[in-house]
Amino acid sequence: MGIAHDPASPPACVRLGVAADTDVVARMFFELWPEGSLADHREDAALILAGAPPSTMPLVVFVAETEGKVVGFIEVGLRSHADGCDTRRPVGFIEGWYVEPAQRAVGVGRALMQAAEDWARSQGCRELASDTWIDRESSQRAHEALGFEVVDRCVNFKKSLR
Repeated sequence: MGIAHDPASPPACVRLGVAADTDVVARMFFELWPEGSLADHREDAALILAGAPPSTMPLVVFVAETEGKVVGFIEVGLRSHADGCDTRRPVGFIEGWYVEPAQRAVGVGRALMQAAEDWARSQGCRELASDTWIDRESSQRAHEALGFEVVDRCVNFKKSLR
């Protein structure tokens, strides 16, 4: 459950992440993507926050702060294409989006998404895309509440060959 919030004030201050945010962003990366190690997430966060992401396309992290504490992040980049989007233009893509559980449902995620949308527009994008796992229903609901529409569902298979 989210904390009480005065609707007249912004839920959080959203800003571009900086190197000093590396440890907290790495921990949140780990919360979102636990299959990777904290050390690997720290390395990735440090590169992105230093402005040297490990990708060929632009990629940034915005953080949300309340009372001087980072409580969420959104990682947004450019992709040459995304399912359901115009293939003639690059598209903004939400690579990761996380808000501390106690800060959810009070507008922090919405404020982070607004920063990602503004950044994508500044890069010339007309569309923003994202994805989530099929079992993360709360993430699906959050995306839909912010105007995203489902464009595809996919089940991936593998078979070991001996």
